[in-house]
Amino acid sequence: VKASGLAAGKGVLLPTTQEETIEAVKEIMSDKAFGAAGDTCVIESFMTGPEASCLAFCDGKTAVLMPAAQDHKRALDNDEGLNTGGMGAYAPAPCVTPEMHKEIEAMCIKTVEKMAERGTPYVGVLYAGMMLT
Repeated sequence: VKASGLAAGKGVLLPTTQEETIEAVKEIMSDKAFGAAGDTCVIESFMTGPEASCLAFCDGKTAVLMPAAQDHKRALDNDEGLNTGGMGAYAPAPCVTPEMHKEIEAMCIKTVEKMAERGTPYVGVLYAGMMLT
């Protein structure tokens, strides 16, 4: 359950039951735990697995992927507690194998190529947040 506005990286609650989900929506929308950021909230399917942040340099024609990074998401040990909003990060991310790195880079390249074909070439750093399920 996510506050849809800007919440300094802290607008996400991770309920595991229907009751907890209802309480999370109340906390975000009624109790205003994240202020105006929670005027609207998003409810998504719960996915488990490591996350990796992948950034690619783009020149409007192609992309080159940097080593994947991971950040420390939860405040407590054993992946428990609230999201931290970024307590630190490390790279390369051990969960991204060399083969997976090639696949992610291919996705980034395809994205940049399609944007150029549409007449909207992208120059900059492309962010791909990957959930490895």
